[in-house]
Amino acid sequence: MSVAPSNPDVAAASRIAAITTRWSLLEDAHGNNAQAQTVARQAMVVRYEKAIRAYCRALAGNDADADDLAQDVVMRLLSGDFSGADPSRGRFRDFLKTAIRNMIRNTWRRQKTRRTVDFDPDLVGSSGNAPLPDQWDTCWRDELIASTLAAVRQAERRNPDSLVHTVLQLRYESPGASSTELAAQASERTGKSIRADAFRQKLRRARLLFTDLLLQEIARGLETPTPEQIEGELVSLGILSIARPYLPEDWCAPSQPSETA
Repeated sequence: MSVAPSNPDVAAASRIAAITTRWSLLEDAHGNNAQAQTVARQAMVVRYEKAIRAYCRALAGNDADADDLAQDVVMRLLSGDFSGADPSRGRFRDFLKTAIRNMIRNTWRRQKTRRTVDFDPDLVGSSGNAPLPDQWDTCWRDELIASTLAAVRQAERRNPDSLVHTVLQLRYESPGASSTELAAQASERTGKSIRADAFRQKLRRARLLFTDLLLQEIARGLETPTPEQIEGELVSLGILSIARPYLPEDWCAPSQPSETA
């Protein structure tokens, strides 16, 4: 599936079925082909290591314990310790979250003699035991956006004249700037003369591409992705407002649920 369609307004919904999901990657990681196993396991580590480390840091409260916990999870990913995963039970990110929490509980259970109290990953806070149910979602969302932006950057490297990553970066750096001001910055950064109307067009194309890549990345975490399920993920992660203006015209979404803060 092309990550940079020739016409950015082409609907992504019709291409969802062609996406290779993370569940398929997980299946390869536990298959009988040794080479495919190695490639799949390494791909999983590359894709999820940052989110895993951020989540472990949120739970552990310090870098030393977080690094130890994250390293344990990563090593188990590389060792293929997730053969019992069942895609029929839900989203891949939910499975991975549960696996991480179970690993943390097991690790701290083994270290129980060195701790004065039991530590529950469900109850972690800056002061006292305050539940933080959204820590994993936050780590997942941040990594999701980061990986999507990385894909946009790669798209610009393949087609430097598109400036898809450059214009997004400029808009992010100067959210209150006018198109004329941003066009001047883009001209200075690239060494090419860019008018305000051309900048606006490039920015719209960049946002369309970002949204398309974001939808693809979300779809990879679902067993049988549909537009409704993907939109539900956008809502759950609190990023529907980012994507909504640039969803394909034929996006199949019969309802528009409200985001929660």
